[in-house]
Amino acid sequence: MSELVELQPELTEIATGLRFPEGPIAMPDGTVILVEMFGPRLTRVHPDGSTDTIAEIPGGPNGAAIGPDGSVFVCNNGGAFTPADVMGMTFPGPFDPAAYIGGRIQRVDVKTGEVTDLYTACDGRPLRAPNDIVMDGHGGFWFTDHGLRDNVARTSDLTGIYYAKCDGSHISEAVFPTEAPNGIGLSPDGSTLYWAETHTGRVFQRTVTSPGVLEAAAPLDTSIVLHGLPGYQLLDSLGVDADGWVCVATLINGGVTAISPDGSQIEHHATGDLITTNVCFGGDELQTAYITLSSTGRLVSTPWPRRGLRLAHM
Repeated sequence: MSELVELQPELTEIATGLRFPEGPIAMPDGTVILVEMFGPRLTRVHPDGSTDTIAEIPGGPNGAAIGPDGSVFVCNNGGAFTPADVMGMTFPGPFDPAAYIGGRIQRVDVKTGEVTDLYTACDGRPLRAPNDIVMDGHGGFWFTDHGLRDNVARTSDLTGIYYAKCDGSHISEAVFPTEAPNGIGLSPDGSTLYWAETHTGRVFQRTVTSPGVLEAAAPLDTSIVLHGLPGYQLLDSLGVDADGWVCVATLINGGVTAISPDGSQIEHHATGDLITTNVCFGGDELQTAYITLSSTGRLVSTPWPRRGLRLAHM
């Protein structure tokens, strides 16, 4: 039985009025680059709360990461969700086939705002709704495909975990099937890949044997699940801190759930926003967590009990 610690962190509001912020990247200059899924755009947030649009990104920009050339690599879900406003809050609403442009991985030049489609398919199968991304420091990146849930057609995709090269030369499927995979991250030494499934409330883990290759999982191997959250809690994107804790933005039970590397200790850092979607680390000694509170359109920060993990290319 994992030990749970409930925490009430002091939050500092940085920016408001964002259109469903996701994918924050804490930059060395003190700004935070993030996507606004319902913007839809890539935005730079300054410490005083002002914002600049880096690029307009049609579809549904979702996850983001800095690549080896300093550009931003974006997971675009293609418009997998429509905005739903409920009592002054914004939620990801139903899929609208008429608004869907297809899932894709894109590269954005932060200086010019130029947006380039890097990948739209793997092995001839179209990407459905790429969601989150992590660079591996070896010229490539891992990403999740959340898939589409069509309420009218009563269908839901089975999707996978992918690996691709930053130069556009290679994409492959590393795990199939997965159920609505969302956040993805790497352990501090890069030897373990983590991903979170939204609707099952589980965080999975697999050993990385070489760039883009995972150790095969034996049938009925329970060790591939780091932790599963009880009750009605859904999982979004994740970050990993320097001590190897997997920090998962948690929906419904709004906050960030931090899971120790062996799964024995659990912290819930409450935020007060039911749709807490992402966390990243920056600031002095990487000990500040930047968190996107998407239903209320805010970016906040809070001191983190451990140092964050310095990501590749940062």
